Amino acid sequence: MFSVIFPGQGSQMVGMGKEFFDKHEIVKKLFKEADETLEFNLSKIILEGPKDELDLTINTQPAIFLISYSIFQVIKEDFNINLNDGRYFAGHSLGEYSALSCAGYLNFRETIKILRVRGYAMQNSMPKGEGGMLAVLGSKIEEVEKILKDNQKNFEAQIANDNSEGQIVLSGKIRDLQTLSEFLKKIKIKSIKLPVSAPFHCNLMSKATEVMTKALQKINFKESKNVLISNVTADEISNIDDLKILLISQIEKRVRWRESILNMINKGVSQFIEIGPGKVLSGLVKRINKDVKISSINNQSDIKSLNI
Repeated sequence: MFSVIFPGQGSQMVGMGKEFFDKHEIVKKLFKEADETLEFNLSKIILEGPKDELDLTINTQPAIFLISYSIFQVIKEDFNINLNDGRYFAGHSLGEYSALSCAGYLNFRETIKILRVRGYAMQNSMPKGEGGMLAVLGSKIEEVEKILKDNQKNFEAQIANDNSEGQIVLSGKIRDLQTLSEFLKKIKIKSIKLPVSAPFHCNLMSKATEVMTKALQKINFKESKNVLISNVTADEISNIDDLKILLISQIEKRVRWRESILNMINKGVSQFIEIGPGKVLSGLVKRINKDVKISSINNQSDIKSLNI
């Protein structure tokens, strides 16, 4: 039994998807449709850069979705492999939108439009340079939670991503993260400041929540037989009304990726197929469970060697 998973922000690179763009008409059509829908040349930024333009959250989110969706369609249309037979669809943060679109809950145009809105809202949720994110390495979630609880008077931060055993990402104001980083160094815990423009998945994203609440109310999700796993609950999303609520909550709530993977494994999943640029999620899955099979689809040879 397999599940299909989709990467989030941080997996982008200039030139991603170029092999698929060059060799598959369906991808050329999707790139053209994306440019027309967004009314600007996203294709050029993806294929040619510059990198600092691609790394802007407002561009990164629709760009990664476009690549993930394109690869999914190539697998389906040009290689005749039906990934809709998968047990679950799941994605990391913005990857959740790739999952719900590929699973049939939302069409391509609506998804890329809403991700442009989401990217803009998250990028502009607070003044640039005031908030950030910090990766904490080698610690368990319970240990990090205790550190944050015991030191509330010294610094304020929230867990943004519970990615895997030993990789937890925190969000907060820059001054708090700096104090936290110095505290962690004293107790021999390694931390790395991440190159992001805003503190995602914490209550500093409240303005983005307001924007996305209004935007998602206008969206009509379709019914689908494919089952989604929510970042917020790490469990199955039971109906479309819940889906909207959870996508709004996702802006400020932690991404429970480790728990999501464990939950899928506990329900019989023995293989994960990562669709999209890079291999970030495959690396996380390996750290969570070494025994499951993992496939990353980044080029045609990856598809040809796919065995499900």
